[in-house]
Amino acid sequence: MSRAARTFGPFFTLAGALHFAIPRAYEAIVPDRLPAKRALVYASGVAEVAGGLGVMHPRTRRAASAWSIATLAAVFPANVHMALHPERYRVPGGRAALIARLPLQAAAIAWARAARR
Repeated sequence: MSRAARTFGPFFTLAGALHFAIPRAYEAIVPDRLPAKRALVYASGVAEVAGGLGVMHPRTRRAASAWSIATLAAVFPANVHMALHPERYRVPGGRAALIARLPLQAAAIAWARAARR
């Protein structure tokens, strides 16, 4: 297993589990135009857990990597939503931190891609 898979898998699994531990925090970042916020939070949590666990097993690693990349792309609008509405979120560094966080999604995608090896 590659170092990326050993690190990305547990990280993404934990990130997904947090959707169930603190769902209200995630509901707050779902863009306003989307309905059923709690269901979307749970669905994205399941997607992240599945991707994280999948990259840790050799038979599912490639598919799970692609799944994780798709999941990261799907949740990117929530990050943009936060950057556009910083007054709604208590984040150290405020708007600047929320904007600086946007390129980190590309880094996470690169990490998920590296985990497929």
